[in-house]
Amino acid sequence: MPAATQPLTSLPAGVRGVVTEIKLPPEHRPRLLEMGLLVGTPVELVRFAPLGDPVEIKVRGYNLSLRKHEAEMILVKAG
Repeated sequence: MPAATQPLTSLPAGVRGVVTEIKLPPEHRPRLLEMGLLVGTPVELVRFAPLGDPVEIKVRGYNLSLRKHEAEMILVKAG
């Protein structure tokens, strides 16, 4: 059975996934695309900040911080 997609924020820290969909509004997408966050890109959730926002992820060999509400709009498939 294929793994279901889930928001990036639902991955446990240290777990990798692959981006399956980006539901951010069009005006926010170019910034993510410039940073290499595309559908099909492997990502790893590194950690949440102490108050839960922002979220730190590892993508294409570097760490990137995203606002929690942005990370919730990025769907991934764990594994």
